[in-house]
Amino acid sequence: MQDTTQSRPTISMPADHAIAMPAYVDRSHLVVQDLPMVSAWYQRILGLSPIETGTNGETLGVAGRPLLTLTTEGNAARAPRNAPGLFHTAFLVPNRRELGRWLAHAVRNNTRLQGASDHLVSEAIYLADPEGNGIEVYRDRPRGEWDYQPDGTVAMSTLPLDLRALYEEAPNDHWDGLAEGTTIGHIHLQVSDIPEADAFFRDVLGLDLMARYPGASFFASGNYHHHVAANIWNSRGAPKRQSNMTGLADYTIRFSDAAKLATALGNLDEVEIRVNKEGSVHSLVDPWGIGLKLAS
Repeated sequence: MQDTTQSRPTISMPADHAIAMPAYVDRSHLVVQDLPMVSAWYQRILGLSPIETGTNGETLGVAGRPLLTLTTEGNAARAPRNAPGLFHTAFLVPNRRELGRWLAHAVRNNTRLQGASDHLVSEAIYLADPEGNGIEVYRDRPRGEWDYQPDGTVAMSTLPLDLRALYEEAPNDHWDGLAEGTTIGHIHLQVSDIPEADAFFRDVLGLDLMARYPGASFFASGNYHHHVAANIWNSRGAPKRQSNMTGLADYTIRFSDAAKLATALGNLDEVEIRVNKEGSVHSLVDPWGIGLKLAS
């Protein structure tokens, strides 16, 4: 299947949106065992639309914007729960109304949810696809409501989210997929070691450390709450993920600031992480065996 990393429509976003920052997560790529079933689920339950279909994979997105690629391999083995890789892919909807509309759709389809949280900066609903890949559907609160600390970090918490109120506020109208303007707001990873994650995402890639939880760090650019999170809640000390595992094959961080990308590439060279270039896309494997693409 053709790599569509470099082809995506331009959608105007507010200046403080997650993907209007100097670096942001552009898309996610999962390896699955049952491609037709998983793809149908993402279309029916999550509300993504097909953009491109090939013999061994599909790219799905919203309003023509690629967000998620699904591929399958004959030797794909189900990743164990403690393997480094995906904790969840987080789909950012434009506002609370759209979050409520998706919740109402999920309820109508008897979708099993795993949780819902108020993180102070955002409101989030959690679930998993049929092969256990974690998903977050969330909306951001306005940045004026975020509480930035003197050290530049942002206050985040995990409080209960009133799903009943969110559901009751949702308009009773026809839902035909995630709203235009939906993006991947962030990606949350399972890694083996938090100091190693700090060194990679902050010191090598140049993202800012925005928050810490016990066993987790949150990184971003442009003072966003987080574009990438890394935790060891299931995966402390785990070995690198194997290349034939299901789950997160790779994800893309796109740099709108060429100087920041150049600095990151220089840092990768210094720590001797191999990078392959194809066009404007730089591909590597991170310290935990997770694929990563850096694009301009």
